[in-house]
Amino acid sequence: MEGQEIPYVLIDCVGGKHGVYEDHAELLKKHFHLITMKEYLENKEFLGKKIRAIYLWYHKPVINEELLQSLPNLKIVASSGVGIDHLDLNLLSSYGVKVSNTPFVVSSDTADLGMALMLASSRRLVEGHQIAVSPDTEYFPADWLGTEVSGATLGIVGMGTIGYKVAQRAKAFEMKILYHNRNRRNEEEESAVGATYCKRIDDLLQQSDFVLLSVTLTPQTHKLIGKRELKLMKPTATLINVSRGLVVDQDALVEALQTNIIKAAALDVTYPEPLPRDHPLLKLKNVIITPHIGSATKKTRRLMMENMMESIQAGLTGLPIPNEVFL
Repeated sequence: MEGQEIPYVLIDCVGGKHGVYEDHAELLKKHFHLITMKEYLENKEFLGKKIRAIYLWYHKPVINEELLQSLPNLKIVASSGVGIDHLDLNLLSSYGVKVSNTPFVVSSDTADLGMALMLASSRRLVEGHQIAVSPDTEYFPADWLGTEVSGATLGIVGMGTIGYKVAQRAKAFEMKILYHNRNRRNEEEESAVGATYCKRIDDLLQQSDFVLLSVTLTPQTHKLIGKRELKLMKPTATLINVSRGLVVDQDALVEALQTNIIKAAALDVTYPEPLPRDHPLLKLKNVIITPHIGSATKKTRRLMMENMMESIQAGLTGLPIPNEVFL
């Protein structure tokens, strides 16, 4: 872009609870003229014509038709993370705007967290910590037991990049691995992790000690796990969700946990996020909830930023866009 004006890129804000990280912004400013939503709203007439890209850091700024109408030269929206359920792809396409995400850089960290949730839930780490630090604890009960992970059966629903990396990790725990996916993996990939394909999700649910969800949220996967599916699971089984909260019927999950239809749940995602402070899931001892931290490591977040920067640069120079999302 030598000799050309530095591209104007719209962001929500810098710093704070939801803004672009300050160290990320410093690097981005070397390549782009960053415009915050506040700055844009104060000078829409001038900046609206200048902005050519939106840097969407964790769903912000919110993109709607009103915003798109005010940005006639917008070429690309670069979205952080894997999920794109917060974007109306048809609407963006109707304005000729391309979309990218960052699916591959988050996969290892998210798979790590999936395993961490499985281990924490099965060995009751949160409860154990509370016992160990409680001022009321006089002795450690000998009959306070968890559930073994090594040798257990893991059912992975969604064998994409994240699901496959979970399988690679689970193999080291000598787990029996089942998976359900839209498309079956090839024999070499299955053999590498010792995974068995289940064409019917019901077969996976009935056999698994742990069911891990790593699917993309689509109309087809919305409330994929509901009352019927939970009843198919073993009463000793644990549900782990590292995908999206809406993949699970949360009311059905509460009922299943309260009535011992399944043993436990470990969730990195819920709906909404965070849950209302009086939500029943927050009161159950057989639930672990983390604050949607699948990709929350310094290295991965920086890689996400770099991926988004590369996508914007490609989109504005007519080059192939890394990780472009197609309808």
